[in-house]
Amino acid sequence: MKFTLHIWRQENARAKGRFETYKIDNISDECSFLEMLDQLNEHLVADKIAHPVCFDNDCREGICGMCGLYINGRPHGNDDGVTTCQLHMRHFHDGDEIWIEPWRAKAFPVIKDLVVDRTAFDKIIQAGGYISATTGGVPDANNILVPKHKADQAMDAAACIGCGACVAACKNASAMLFVGAKVSHLALLPQGKPEAQDRVRKMVCKMDELGFGACTNTYACEAECPKQIKRQNIARLNRQWIGQALGRDRN
Repeated sequence: MKFTLHIWRQENARAKGRFETYKIDNISDECSFLEMLDQLNEHLVADKIAHPVCFDNDCREGICGMCGLYINGRPHGNDDGVTTCQLHMRHFHDGDEIWIEPWRAKAFPVIKDLVVDRTAFDKIIQAGGYISATTGGVPDANNILVPKHKADQAMDAAACIGCGACVAACKNASAMLFVGAKVSHLALLPQGKPEAQDRVRKMVCKMDELGFGACTNTYACEAECPKQIKRQNIARLNRQWIGQALGRDRN
């Protein structure tokens, strides 16, 4: 397969970026998107065409959240429920033109080319996305009873990998789905309840401080989330926010 790639190139956060066009061929349809970029970089270096395209990645198994790219107008590309590293070239047609950009958000400044700084998410977690009580050794599984539906909801929310696709998809660059997931997976469990009110207040305030936008319920975040985190977590976040303002526990 052969492709025409329009890739965002930017030397650093202060430089002016631009699209540059490269052509590549002999790409297997079983090749992953990041493997295709690896082959492009080998070609750019070997033929002394340009410096390699910088992109972020680590696990290449869809669990670390680092590989997010904006591909043809969609976070992570034109397949549902996958990260960029899980996207394969068989989802494109031979001869396609592909536009590749970094996440676009004030809170995610570009470092270089397709790499953005997502430490804003780390700062939100540091603000309150944890349980501070010392728990000691591992307790027996039946020491603290948790209703099955609550455990399932908490596990679904905990599946969030913090890739930032929700922010990239949102017209306001809102992080409400991310924060909602992180608040939910703790608030739904008994261990998370003692700090629930402080947690939601600190995390939401930090989210606003870092420049993320407000949620206007377009649900683009849910549609593009590779782990299919549900918008109900945003509703739970809002209930938790109201609850802490009123001094009540609302799940």
